[in-house]
Amino acid sequence: MARETDNTTATAAPTDAATAVLTPGEFELFAEIGRPRRVEAGQVVFRRGELGTTMFVIARGAVLLDFGDDLVTKRLGVREFFGELGLLIGDHARSADAIAATDGLLVELRHEEFQRLVDRDPALVSHFLRRAIMRVVLNEQSLIRRLRRRNQDLEAALDSLYATTHQLNQTEELVRTDDLTGLYNRRGLTLHLQESRALGMPETMGLILVDCDRFKQVNDDHGHLAGDRVLQSVANILRSVAGPEDIACRLGGDEFCLLVAASTRQDVMRFAEFIVATVHGLLAIPQSPPTICSVSVGACLVSAKYDWNDWYAHADGALYQAKRLGGNRVHWQDAELTPA
Repeated sequence: MARETDNTTATAAPTDAATAVLTPGEFELFAEIGRPRRVEAGQVVFRRGELGTTMFVIARGAVLLDFGDDLVTKRLGVREFFGELGLLIGDHARSADAIAATDGLLVELRHEEFQRLVDRDPALVSHFLRRAIMRVVLNEQSLIRRLRRRNQDLEAALDSLYATTHQLNQTEELVRTDDLTGLYNRRGLTLHLQESRALGMPETMGLILVDCDRFKQVNDDHGHLAGDRVLQSVANILRSVAGPEDIACRLGGDEFCLLVAASTRQDVMRFAEFIVATVHGLLAIPQSPPTICSVSVGACLVSAKYDWNDWYAHADGALYQAKRLGGNRVHWQDAELTPA
């Protein structure tokens, strides 16, 4: 065995616990007692996860230790040892793949050979064990540092993901929301209905269309800022009456809708009449320029088996009747809902 070692490195002073290079005296004794094992380039010495009971010292050549995942592969050279926990603990799961990087020669030590080492030179073996333990500790500390860095990177990635998700949610809300009133816009209503159908919407609901009476006159007489305040006032009334399962929407211009969880005419009319009564109460308060105007309201029941266009046509018929009768009132559409 001694004649087959690499004489160019045999006299180096190797006491670095991190690289675990045997001293010349240790290597000479290990090589004398251990069993030689030739390996060829690419040959697997053991696989990660296998149970091992032996350790190895490199007499010639090099061995790669591949720990998997994104951990750095370690290259070991002459007089370095590996697999020592299998020998010292017994049936220890290997933490890496050990693969010969070149043709070479290993010294293999089983429990019986290690016992002979102890009998031959206990002081030398004691020194070796201290360094082997130091190596394990250093490797563990290095692993802890890597795990801490990985946790920090993961936390940073999660923070970035949270921020991105928050921005996407905000963007989605902007896409769904009317800038002036804060209610859903028509797109938001469409998306809400799609989501509700996917989850299973109630068979019957109430639909209320709200249209401002003579809104153009408010804009003409008092300007668009006054008109905006009127629209915001109507939106606030709808928002105040809408429950957690209801949705208030500005369809466009001075037209709004309220889709409510209801199954009877009485349920829907309570919402519609509250809207008109609240508007009447605000109109009774002197205001210049106006912050509210009278509204016409069309109300009806709608069925989940029809789509939005059918619903809208049915409620719009009621709204048209309210307008035809002079506005400032609620009209109920009692006819059966049919496809538009």
